[in-house]
Amino acid sequence: MKLNALFILLLLFACSKPQDKTGSDQWIQLFNGKDLSGWDIKFSGHELNDNYKNTFRVENGILKVCYDDWNHFNGEFGHIFYKKKFSHYKLRVEYRFVGKQVPGGPEWARRNNGIMLHSQSAQSMGLDQDFPVSIECQLLGGLGEGERPTANVCTPGTNIVMNGELITKHCTGSTSKTYDGDQWVTVEVVVLGDSVIHHIIAGDTVLTYSKPQIGGGSLPENYPLPEGTLLKEGYIALQAESAPTEFRKVELLDLSKKE
Repeated sequence: MKLNALFILLLLFACSKPQDKTGSDQWIQLFNGKDLSGWDIKFSGHELNDNYKNTFRVENGILKVCYDDWNHFNGEFGHIFYKKKFSHYKLRVEYRFVGKQVPGGPEWARRNNGIMLHSQSAQSMGLDQDFPVSIECQLLGGLGEGERPTANVCTPGTNIVMNGELITKHCTGSTSKTYDGDQWVTVEVVVLGDSVIHHIIAGDTVLTYSKPQIGGGSLPENYPLPEGTLLKEGYIALQAESAPTEFRKVELLDLSKKE
């Protein structure tokens, strides 16, 4: 009788353990809320891990893209890369845009950031290379008028397939709503190697595409992978494109063991 009671208690405890909807609670905190350990930084025109003008920083548990030490933007596009590669995963990022764009920033970069997926490494980028070869989940903030969806896809040095058609244009819009002001937005990306990628906002899938691959007019000269090479894995990076941005969560659920 005592053994049966103990078994029931153990069973209830196991069933009550909270889990992610995927059946696992093993989320990896890529951003630890304290510092930039585990990340590499690359700005166009600057050597690896030169955090130009202290742009990437952590304050009060927030990873910030700050431009308060800048007087003018002259094309110094920056990226911060997590040091480990991933192939099959679910990524969750909470972000918001704050403040004004630094003077000199391009018009298209207003309230504009991005999550680079299947990216080349920071170490492999050329000194003056603006953007890593990658697939970008583009993050956009509203400008106070008109529609400006977020979680779009852009393709620096890459192409994608949608509805069986090779897409070679640089950016394709999602079906998300516009997020004006400084509100926090949660974006999720499900990346399944070189097969399919989903962009999710507020629980709704707003964009789906497949077969991420090398290609496009912005591919750096002498890039080691030929056009058409499918991207099965790569690094994850966040951008600094002249718009002040804050990230309070960057976490990942590794799905590679569930294949």
